Amino acid sequence: MNLRILSVNIGRPRIIGYIHGEPVRSGIAKAAVSGDSVFVGEINIHGDAQADLSVHGGPDKAVYAYPADHWRWWESEHSLACAANTFGENLTLEGADETQVSIGDRFRWGACILEVSQPRGPCYKLALHTQRADTPTLMALSGRCGWYLRVIAEGDAPTAHGTIERIHESGGPNVRDSFFAAYDPRMEKARKMEIARAPALAREWRGAVLKRLGISR
Repeated sequence: MNLRILSVNIGRPRIIGYIHGEPVRSGIAKAAVSGDSVFVGEINIHGDAQADLSVHGGPDKAVYAYPADHWRWWESEHSLACAANTFGENLTLEGADETQVSIGDRFRWGACILEVSQPRGPCYKLALHTQRADTPTLMALSGRCGWYLRVIAEGDAPTAHGTIERIHESGGPNVRDSFFAAYDPRMEKARKMEIARAPALAREWRGAVLKRLGISR
């Protein structure tokens, strides 16, 4: 599987809005990388950063990818105009969605190797970024969440008209099922436990799934 890169996006924390008069800082508002390549390090793409490291960033959330394959749904069903970085992603991709990508799958992007670590969980900053209060809820209900990747091997990666190539299929749970394991109380407990045991699943997401099962880490 080769996924086409439509855009590589980075951003530094800045004020993206206000809640109860208080400023909200976030790195969710990103811009396309201007050069032909970029260095992908252990915790982020060079030039990218997060404001609240207690819930964002780190090795398991080094790179966030979102499939442009969902744009038509967002636009036709919910009148949300979509473009690169609408969802705060680093990689705007085309060619697969959450049902076709699994936890533990590995992708080659230039000289670096990425591994799918967890789904993205929507938060209030997505609402501020899209200027739509319902965006996080729509993402949670639909499972159109995108996925995070950890960096297995650092290196330079192309930004213009590039691709990422899947070089390893893990056989683990797909991203969509992994998302609903933490969000959908109707999913069978046995399936949730199976997902929680996936070796490559990020520790934080495993904890969220176990919490749904009433199990403390």
